[in-house]
Amino acid sequence: MTTGFSSGSCRFADYFVICGLDTESGLEPDELSALCQYIEATKFRDGARGNLANEGENFEQSPLRRTFKSKVLAHFPDNVEWNPFDQDAVGMLCMPKGLSFRTQVDSREPQFHSFIITREDGSRTYGFALTFFEEVTSKQICSAMQTLYHMHNAEQYDILHTPTSPPGPELQRHPHSQPRPVLHASPAISRLQRFNSYDISRDTLYVSKCICLITPMAFPQACRKVLQQLHQAVTSPQPPPLPLESYIYNILYEVPMPPSGRSLKFSGVYGPIVCQRPSTSELPLFDFAISEMFNLLGVENVLQLFTCALLEMQILLYSQHYQRLMTVAESITALMFPYQWQHVYVPILPASLLHFLDAPVPYLMGLHSNGQDDRTKLELPQEANLCFVDIDNHFIELPEELPQFPNKLEFIQEISEVLMSFGVSPEGNIHSSDSQAKYRFRSVDMVSDKRNGNLASPLNSYLLRENETIARLQALVKRTGVSLEKLEVREDASSNKDARFQCDEEELKMHQVNIQVREVFANRFTQMFADYEVFVIQPSQDKESWFTNRDQMQNFDKASFLSDQPEPYLPFLSRFLETQMFASFIDSKILCHDDEEKEHTLRVFDSRVDKIRMLNVRTPTLRTSMYQKCTNIEEAEKAIEMRVAKIDHTALHPHLLDMKIGQGRYEQGFFPRLQSDVLSTGPTSNKWTKRSAPAQWRRRDRQKQHAEHLYLDNDQREKYIQEARNLGTTIRQPKLSNLSPSVIAQTNWKFVEGLLKECRNKTKRMLVEKMGREAVELGHGEVSITGVEENTLIASLCDLLERIWSHGLQVKQGKSALWSHLLHYQESKEKKNATPGSLGPPVSCFSSLQGFIHDTERRKSDGGGLAMAPLKVSLIQDMRHIQNISEIKTDVGKARAWVRLSMEKKLLSRHLKQLLSDHELTKKLYKRYAFLRCDDEKEQFLYHLLSFNAVDYFCFTNVFTTIMIPYHVVVVSSKKLGGSMFTANPWVCVSGELAETGVLQVPRNTLEITFECQNLGKLTTVQMGHDNSGLYAKWLVESVMVRNEITGHTYKFPCGRWLGKGVDDGSLERILVGELMTPSTENDERMCRTPPMQQSPGMMRRFVTISPNSKPKLNTGQIQEGVGEAINGIVKHFHKPEKERGSLTLLLCGEYGLVWALEQVFQHGFKSPRLFKNVFIWDFLEKSQVYFESAEQREVTPDENWQTRVRHFCRFMRAINNTSRNIGKDGKFQMLVCLGARDHLLHHWIALLADCPITTQMYEDTALIKDRSLVNSLIRVLQTLQEFNITLEASLVKGVGI
Repeated sequence: MTTGFSSGSCRFADYFVICGLDTESGLEPDELSALCQYIEATKFRDGARGNLANEGENFEQSPLRRTFKSKVLAHFPDNVEWNPFDQDAVGMLCMPKGLSFRTQVDSREPQFHSFIITREDGSRTYGFALTFFEEVTSKQICSAMQTLYHMHNAEQYDILHTPTSPPGPELQRHPHSQPRPVLHASPAISRLQRFNSYDISRDTLYVSKCICLITPMAFPQACRKVLQQLHQAVTSPQPPPLPLESYIYNILYEVPMPPSGRSLKFSGVYGPIVCQRPSTSELPLFDFAISEMFNLLGVENVLQLFTCALLEMQILLYSQHYQRLMTVAESITALMFPYQWQHVYVPILPASLLHFLDAPVPYLMGLHSNGQDDRTKLELPQEANLCFVDIDNHFIELPEELPQFPNKLEFIQEISEVLMSFGVSPEGNIHSSDSQAKYRFRSVDMVSDKRNGNLASPLNSYLLRENETIARLQALVKRTGVSLEKLEVREDASSNKDARFQCDEEELKMHQVNIQVREVFANRFTQMFADYEVFVIQPSQDKESWFTNRDQMQNFDKASFLSDQPEPYLPFLSRFLETQMFASFIDSKILCHDDEEKEHTLRVFDSRVDKIRMLNVRTPTLRTSMYQKCTNIEEAEKAIEMRVAKIDHTALHPHLLDMKIGQGRYEQGFFPRLQSDVLSTGPTSNKWTKRSAPAQWRRRDRQKQHAEHLYLDNDQREKYIQEARNLGTTIRQPKLSNLSPSVIAQTNWKFVEGLLKECRNKTKRMLVEKMGREAVELGHGEVSITGVEENTLIASLCDLLERIWSHGLQVKQGKSALWSHLLHYQESKEKKNATPGSLGPPVSCFSSLQGFIHDTERRKSDGGGLAMAPLKVSLIQDMRHIQNISEIKTDVGKARAWVRLSMEKKLLSRHLKQLLSDHELTKKLYKRYAFLRCDDEKEQFLYHLLSFNAVDYFCFTNVFTTIMIPYHVVVVSSKKLGGSMFTANPWVCVSGELAETGVLQVPRNTLEITFECQNLGKLTTVQMGHDNSGLYAKWLVESVMVRNEITGHTYKFPCGRWLGKGVDDGSLERILVGELMTPSTENDERMCRTPPMQQSPGMMRRFVTISPNSKPKLNTGQIQEGVGEAINGIVKHFHKPEKERGSLTLLLCGEYGLVWALEQVFQHGFKSPRLFKNVFIWDFLEKSQVYFESAEQREVTPDENWQTRVRHFCRFMRAINNTSRNIGKDGKFQMLVCLGARDHLLHHWIALLADCPITTQMYEDTALIKDRSLVNSLIRVLQTLQEFNITLEASLVKGVGI
């Protein structure tokens, strides 16, 4: 044997268990029914609507359909020290719905299912159960059933005669109530007879019983055979060759676990059973049939489910077959290799643990459906982030905003080719069970043909028509010729091989499909993460301190990794890198430096990545989005075939045990009571069970073996990673025990703590990302955040809020718990405001836009201060804004939009505080243990959210780019100089990063307008002017204010200049550049603010304290510094990632921007003209242009270069002068600078003008422009702009055709 495992963990099975009806304790209703009854009753009492999902309506159901308590009747051996027997869990999972009864008319086929028990330390045990029906021989039980029927009939008779009243709790409280005498009851009575059928005199009663194997590893195929052969031995007319005890003893004590990389053969009652285990270099052990999952769901659905699992959504599987739940859950988690599901994992949720669906954490759970209920009857506490998989109906409901898996179509095609080569249909083969299943596919409801379970042909063609991917695949299959020839080859091959292989054909085919599909999936990750190691951030400190600061540490350079990825991958990858499973994977990478330490999965994954990297050196295809198919399928398949062809180990055969004469006999059709004296202990000297090995060694072995097979880490690593990472994931599986209120409370308390911790970590991470460079300089986190990543973080915050809001809900309403709470709040507030005599204004005053500007008199201060009163803070108004957006159709979408809007307005914490301050409402909606009713935690949670006010988000404006938004514009004109006599008609045109408004007329008496238009994005410029009409068409404008009436962002566009012919520079229109104003601190919550995103104006603020129209006198040093800062701002702008850049227009034309800096250069030493005559820089430039043009005609040309420069300069001057716009001389200068910067000509023009004779005439000798060395340094600084591609906003160059 290759493995050196000591101890009994080497045994194939740990326990053999029998569950069923305990005739001594008789019929006990399942606890669950009592629980459900209680819940129903309290619901009726509280007047809440809705009834519970049909789990526990045990009392309207006929007794044969009710569930009764099952018991573990026997288990052998009593206890195994490395895997203590958990009676509650095993009992619950062997018969998750308790006992069920049948009569001779019902179908009684045996059913096989598997289950999983996760221990506290994360290690797993598997169970395999076969449930069958045995005749009830106990007279007491039969007569008890008869009595139940009499009571039930009486009750139903009552109900049928009072059709108006609902079967309320009263009926349940008085089950013995007498039937009321009613005449003409015949139709009702005939209905009654159809209702019920158990008559002790003519019917035979059967009850379910279950035999089960508990094993340390999952070998479902082998275990199914063992159990089926045992059952067959009991039901067949001839007794088996040996007593049953011999076979059970053999499987418990004499059959070892196959060593890794080997196969093992042992004997069942009627035939040999083969199982095999992959070697350490292959994919981990997986023995469920993956093809069954594809059959049930189809490739497209499986891939969507797979994406949800990778992004750690809440996943709920729904089916009436336990085995289907288990197969889908195990298959999906196995396909995630090398990642592992880190959260709650309960593939079969026992009925009594339904409250666990409330868990506000990611989970993967399986819920048993009773086959009658429609999905709509199922009330789930939270659906905002839920992936609901209706397995039996081939139907999947996805969370909103689910990103696409990279290369989805090619991936689907590759999987489909594999499946079709084995005759599995890629769109799934919907087989119906014995009940008539309804198939819902998108919107079609069809009833399947009951006999053969095939779909009626219209649906088949509908599936194909509806599902383009599949249609494309079919066409592709025809083209590539995968079709039937290949299938036949497979069939032939396997029929020839029959003699060679030791396991049956079906099983071999299952192994082949499994390994091929798994290799295709594993290959996707090896391709996508081929160079992941480069981006792992190794900790600089020792392991101990790394562990203690684990939460704060970044372990993977996400930004750099994402910047290397093809664009279409980003939405998926940026979210995947945020998951717990990815973080844990990287943690384990950091923890094991050498191959020896590596856990199995990591070792296998790394060796594959190395292989790909070797190939890519020769053919570099890394980081392209070109699809690379899987190449190592054959080699993987061969390994399995070799093991199956030549069996490595054969176990001892079953043999007679030392039993007394007469023991071991039994009646046909009844599973016997086994002899516990022979089964409770194994052989004393057996090489498999060295009892002497101390317990901690055995434990380590178990860990080691789990590390290899179930991908769990060894002790220390598991402990560290769990401690370091458990963001609310401390619970991997609920405690499967009796449901005392204290257990439920404790579980919920863990959830509350987990949610708070997750909230703390999320807010911290988002702030560090958002503060970007400042934070990096302070030593936190990584350098940049891309827009994709910001969206990911905000989406995950929305998910967290939904989980918090759906924890402990009394009654679920709508898919979004948060939105539903907001609606309740809105309703109650509107009711209050509507009641006459209540204080406060009626709500209707909100409807007009002016309505929510405070009633305080609007002050237009002369200093051009705040011309607008701030928007009123109103949670309800923000909801209305969202409700008015027709593009957002769903509740989940509305909740997310509302969160984004509140974040942008820096009101999230304040709004939620207000929402939760209505204690009455919170009490009505939430149970006592809900997160929102834990006061301390709630306070801390709101406090964490408050920290978002420290940074600026534009997460609403940037995401909802097509919605209509109302804007309010106020022009602040100077009161002093005849503003009131102004006669012309003003206009404005507002531009933003996304769009511009076009010309809007402004009424001159109020100088303000409100208009609605498509989202402009962040605002950048306002063009304003007037039509020069009337007697007094001169207008001195201080500034223009524009406010987005939804987000409340107010922009100020300073002007401080005249508009009019014959004043200032004679312009009738100006382009103003604005910036976002920081809100005044109207309340303490708004205190913490960073300055806006532009660079600081630095030194220049100190020199310039004079208003722009009086020319400041700066010395040459200050002017140089001004130019340096302006250029520096532009350089910094281009060095930021694109998504983070501010407004370039502001850096060119804003306060202390490039235009201002060059204005200072040209004004320095400008000869002051005679009295009353203003000379502008533009006048100087025009004169220079005239000089250059005449010089060109005189052909006084120094050289070729000079000519080209002159030609450019004159062309631009002409174009600007010929524009139809009345932008005035300074406006023209601004336009020239912008165009020069765009076409990288500024430094040429400075050189030209410095040498121009006109300069000598118009400038003093001390002027900067005449100082050679200063001009040269200016030219060098301007040259740095050459490497940047400057794009100008349309408003800056409107009307110039260059």
